[in-house]
Amino acid sequence: MPRYEYRCRSCNDTFEVSRPMAESSAPTACPAGHEDTVKLLSAVAVGGSRAQSAPAPASGGGGCCGGGCCG
Repeated sequence: MPRYEYRCRSCNDTFEVSRPMAESSAPTACPAGHEDTVKLLSAVAVGGSRAQSAPAPASGGGGCCGGGCCG
């Protein structure tokens, strides 16, 4: 079930509420009982670590022959 973050305008407390998405915009009271609350916008991070590039292959210095003299 999704969790939504709210802030109470009366006591400035920030709290979370678990509720179905269909009830996401329903009003909610803060834990202290104040009714003047606002739902906060949450950013969701999706993904993982950035892929690291593969190391360059070891060679003898480059060139068409792998660093040797082509003759």
